Amino acid sequence: MQPGSGKYNSRRAARHFVTLRVGSERRIRGKEPPVSRYLVVGGAGFIGVNAAEHYARAGHSVTVLDNFSRCGAEENVKWLLGQHPSARVVRADIRSDREILAAEAAQCDVLLHMAAQVAVTTSVCDPRADFEINALGSFNVLDAARRALRPPIVLYASTNKVYGGMEGARIVEKNGRYAYETLPFGVSESQPLDFHSPYGCSKGCADQYARDFARIYGLRTVVFRQSCIYGPHQFGIEDQGWVAWFALRSLLEQPLVIYGDGKQVRDVLYVDDLLVAFDAAIARIDRASGQIYNIGGGPANILSLRDLVALLEKMNGAKMNISFGEWRPGDQRVYVSDIRRAADELGWAPATSPESGVRKMREWMLQNKNLILQMYRG
Repeated sequence: MQPGSGKYNSRRAARHFVTLRVGSERRIRGKEPPVSRYLVVGGAGFIGVNAAEHYARAGHSVTVLDNFSRCGAEENVKWLLGQHPSARVVRADIRSDREILAAEAAQCDVLLHMAAQVAVTTSVCDPRADFEINALGSFNVLDAARRALRPPIVLYASTNKVYGGMEGARIVEKNGRYAYETLPFGVSESQPLDFHSPYGCSKGCADQYARDFARIYGLRTVVFRQSCIYGPHQFGIEDQGWVAWFALRSLLEQPLVIYGDGKQVRDVLYVDDLLVAFDAAIARIDRASGQIYNIGGGPANILSLRDLVALLEKMNGAKMNISFGEWRPGDQRVYVSDIRRAADELGWAPATSPESGVRKMREWMLQNKNLILQMYRG
């Protein structure tokens, strides 16, 4: 994937893009600096730009590193710089720009690795690109952090897909939804890994490298196996970001295809609550280092596909044009995160209900309807 082109031409924006001179800065050994310099790798994406804004708003120094290959990346960073002109933006690709990664990792206290190829279907069509981004690229990020004179804390955004299809889990139907029969708290971190699809393999590879770099090299890594995260600045597509995709189809009054019967259930987490989990891990890094946390809405914040349609119809005051397609291979009937470990060790819990979070996301979409129309109809 090549960086995006053409849209970012203003002089003001250009000042924020940095041409790096690798090796030009001398670093001095001494007292550990305060945790104030944040590098967000993949910071032009949905979670990344929300994280960058979150830490910039808190008064920290923030650098975004991204190759601008995803739809909406340019728009996200334009918004970020409008809010926080002091933020730095570096165009780079984690697959190949190892010297840039090394230079940036050496200058941060916390590195949030949010860059990824994010769609299972895309990984099946192009497994090599998926591997190079999610596995090789993630290795490059981790290795850059490991080699820094003062290695940063590294937070890695993994996925629940590392658990595979969970065919052994007993599923029942209750109240028009699928549910686990024997996992009342959801899927815990002790669930055996079972990588399915090239995407599951590549993300699982990086997941385990992050964990092992803590064991072998003492790098302070924390892995978050994320369930369905949603919120503003998410430009959903049919293959990924289903909550945002459903909301976009509703907003634009366009037909929606549901693959399967719509009774599939996921726990959903509003992005602001995810950022609170990041904060908690950083604040408790002595405990969190080397650990893995399943992060999602948990059993109290679940939605079936049909539930979300009903919620959007209620908010919009209009029925959606729904049709049903064949089940997608490997689609889980249910996935719900067991978030008790994060609660016990990080003191964290979700604060945003699905209805409140979807309403906030929809309000952002309404405020940016012209941009969305341009992107999805242009």
